[in-house]
Amino acid sequence: MRLERLAPALFVLLWSTGWIVAKYAAPHADPLTFLDIRFASAALVLLVFVALSGASLPKTPAGWCHAIISGVFLHGIYLGGVWWAISQGLPSSVSGLIAALQPLLTAAIAPIAIGERLRGSQFLGIALGFGGLAIAILPGLLALDADELRSEILPLFINVAAMFSVVIGTLYQKRHLQEGDLRSIAMLQYVGALLFTVPLTFLIEDMRVDFNLEFVIALAWSVFGLSIVSIALLLYLIRRGQVSRAASLIYLVPPAVAIQSWLYFDEPLTAPMMAGTVVVVIGVWLTNRPTRLVT
Repeated sequence: MRLERLAPALFVLLWSTGWIVAKYAAPHADPLTFLDIRFASAALVLLVFVALSGASLPKTPAGWCHAIISGVFLHGIYLGGVWWAISQGLPSSVSGLIAALQPLLTAAIAPIAIGERLRGSQFLGIALGFGGLAIAILPGLLALDADELRSEILPLFINVAAMFSVVIGTLYQKRHLQEGDLRSIAMLQYVGALLFTVPLTFLIEDMRVDFNLEFVIALAWSVFGLSIVSIALLLYLIRRGQVSRAASLIYLVPPAVAIQSWLYFDEPLTAPMMAGTVVVVIGVWLTNRPTRLVT
């Protein structure tokens, strides 16, 4: 089976584990400190890979800048905001709902930003995806009392800002990085992420790290499973297909997170979550199905 067919499902499976790793790693390191180590490790691994494989670096200063700037948005602001918000007590269901708004905003902005046109079935798919996520996650949101909501205003705001960041990063990637070696681009994107997260780490964190087995496992999976393999798949999807199609895959992440949380942490898998998952899958299929040419 071709990578083009496998890539979407594999990306969703790998990317959804990011929420699992965030929960697993939280007791062992401050969130931005963990991400600093993760980004630096991923950059070093990719640097070695680029050197050994003979991957070409950007040939112009503009190419370097575009890769670094996209990394600030796609990794630094986005992951930094999400991990910090979760560490401050924002429920993962709320964070998942915010992340799922990304395809809706991306699809709405793409026609203006890069001239990408959407079919009627894609609009329907986006609407179904949003509705399915509401079915899956809204019961958890309604369970929060007023005091809990008030205490989560700042984390909620930061998570929303992070979601906007990944929308901007996705469109920026599509517009400015259609050419060039994905291996070197990915490496430079982690440099950009570090330029954002490291100063913040010194400003707001104690840089707590417990170097135990759990930390090593979380870091290893974050670097290789998330920061390298899944990001390579995302860059591949953005380059091969439409921005809105690649972004619509995020619809599947929250249900996938719920299933993994049930398996690994014994969290309940509710009927609304299962029903919402079915609706989401239909919406993603409508948004991603290939266009048939009529002759």
